[in-house]
Amino acid sequence: MTPPKGDAGSGAAAPGLGEAQAPHYHGHRQRLRDRFMEAGENALADYELMELLLFRVIPRRDVKPLAKSLIERFGSFAEALAARPERLQEVAGLPESAIIEFKVTEAAARRLARGALEKRKVLSSFSAVTDYCRTAMAYAEREEFRILFLDKRNALIADEVQGVGTVDHTPVYPREVVRRALELGASALILAHNHPSGDPTPSQADIRMTKDIIAIAQPFGIAVHDHLIVGRNGQSSFKGLKLI
Repeated sequence: MTPPKGDAGSGAAAPGLGEAQAPHYHGHRQRLRDRFMEAGENALADYELMELLLFRVIPRRDVKPLAKSLIERFGSFAEALAARPERLQEVAGLPESAIIEFKVTEAAARRLARGALEKRKVLSSFSAVTDYCRTAMAYAEREEFRILFLDKRNALIADEVQGVGTVDHTPVYPREVVRRALELGASALILAHNHPSGDPTPSQADIRMTKDIIAIAQPFGIAVHDHLIVGRNGQSSFKGLKLI
């Protein structure tokens, strides 16, 4: 029996039965990678940078809708990375492996910023200090109070988070701050905390707390060089504002 024209027996492939085509997003992934490598991060929108991260953990799915959803929900690439794991778990379609990838990337950014700070005298590199504090805290959802402990040469001895509070308050105990400085043999401090609201303007409580620490530290020969407040919308310096 002669097979009908166009059947497999004729040697011509029937429509839809040939070699499977690669999903449309495969070409998009490679083009996005190429653009990133050739032009750098500034050539990509936040959702595109998010796509690059998601490529690594979701290999067989178009991740652009998920990337856009994350940016819309959290506000920016940085804020999505800094979001608490329990909030990320609320995002439909986001696997646990992606949340781990986000937290590893966030940790890597902090290590890079901290590494830049450790290689130089802190006071001679104010931009490195502010970059580090912004990377470490600017997008956190709760207030954190951080202290940079410095030696006599203004090199970094230690960087410690002394407290984590609510969205608008962190309890700080000035005597505990000075006690820790004495334990570490620090000669100077840089105080830093974040305002999750985004506005880095010092509050009256911030000013009072800073003055209390200065008053307790002074008899021990410990200087407070600055108090930085960081937020999504920028940063402020007590020294720059002539508050200390």
